Order: sequence, then C-alpha cells, then structure tokens
Amino acid sequence: MRSSTSKKTAADRNKKMSRAEADIDTRGSAHIKHGGNGILKDVALFASLADKELQQIRTHIILRDFKKNQTILHEEETSEFMYIIISGKVKISRVGRDGKEAILSMHGSGEFFGELSLIDGRTSPASVLAVENSNVAIISKDHFYSLLYTQRKVMENLLKILCSRLRDAWQKIEMLNFNDASQRLKMLLNMLSETYGEKTPKGTVLRVRLIHQDLADMTGLTRETVTRVLDRWKKSGEIDVLSSKFIRLNDEFQSIEL
Repeated sequence: MRSSTSKKTAADRNKKMSRAEADIDTRGSAHIKHGGNGILKDVALFASLADKELQQIRTHIILRDFKKNQTILHEEETSEFMYIIISGKVKISRVGRDGKEAILSMHGSGEFFGELSLIDGRTSPASVLAVENSNVAIISKDHFYSLLYTQRKVMENLLKILCSRLRDAWQKIEMLNFNDASQRLKMLLNMLSETYGEKTPKGTVLRVRLIHQDLADMTGLTRETVTRVLDRWKKSGEIDVLSSKFIRLNDEFQSIEL
C-alpha cells in the first residue's frame, strides 16, 4: 500500500504538470503558422525534411520565450512536451545529495530536449534552466509521435542524435574517471570542440561562453581548481581567452597528456 507521502508526491507532480500545460496554453507566444521555414531548418531533428514537410510541422508548434535564469523544466517533473531551442542556450543539470550542482549537458540553437519523457513516460531526471534569453518551440506528445509515425526521416534523425548523446555520455564517464584535474579539463574542452569548435589559423575557437563555475560543474572540480589550471595554460600558451570570452585551443594544447 502506498504511503500518504508517496500519494502527496504524485499529486504534487500532477499539479506541476497541469500548471506547465496551462502555462504553455495561456502564455505561449504563438503558433508558427506564418512566415518561412527558416525557423526550423537549423533544427537537427528536421535537417533532412523538405520545405513542404517543414510547413506541416510548423502548424503544430508553439513558440515561447524564457528569460535568463528561468527554469524551463524542474527535476522529477512530468512533461508532455518536447522543447526545441530556436535561439539561446539552456543547461541540463541536477543537484546531488551534497547540494552541489552537476551540469550534465548544454544545449544551444537547433538542439532539443524532453524527448526521453515522451518516449518512456518517466519524469525528467534533471532540471533545465535557460542560461540566456531563449526562444523555444514546444511540441506536444501527440504531435511528436505523429511525426515519428509519418516522417521516417525524423525517426532516423532522432536515432542518430540519441546515439550521439549516448557516445557523449560514455566520454563523460571516461572523463570523470581521471583523477588529475588537467586531464579532466582537457578532455572536456576537446569534447566541447566537437560541438562548438571552429578551426582558425591560430587554433580551435570554442564558440560557447562558459564561466569557470560552469566548467567546474561539468567536470566535478572546484571553481578554484578550474581557474588555476586555465591560468597555467594561458601563461604557457596552450589556450587564449579572446575578447569575446571564447576560449581558443592553440596547437600547443594538444601536447597536454591525458
């Protein structure tokens, strides 16, 4: 027999879900019914679709703006929607028993989240926070499954993306197995370069703004340790921090042993 506490927790989750759905219905900006398909062309999930197919998807999507530091999804919250980032950036994180935040991933324009809850029906294992003002497209569970059943290309793209995320998870586990702070940080920056890296004559520029605390939360290190390692690399020429606050990984960076 379930305890009263369990019943209360379940009821609270259902209330959160109802509030979230109502919030989307009443405060969601607008359906993407007019204009071109450009707003969806850069979304990885829809990358293989023709204009006519994108137009059909556009009629089932609602746009909503989230302010910087606004929570989009709470940990353990039930969601009936998938979220696609049109512009901005969000972080997926969870708080451990020690109260320390661990950043599981960062998502930017063209990426999406929330699909796992739609597939397996379980609650969100982490919270999602907008780290800058973000414009997000929201698609319901029914329309999500309709896409999978009617658009084979979407299903194929989803499988490829989920495989890529699984490989990223394996890399993060490998990273956390390193005891040396420099090794952890180097592996993280190399992983970020695969997504955000831009090759230049002087090195690879990571076109994503991350503060030292973000890097600490992603590697399980303290902010002070991250600052100390980065300062050492800057002095020895392995990296440069550009005026845009982007980090450039110079050729010397690859000589750092893992």
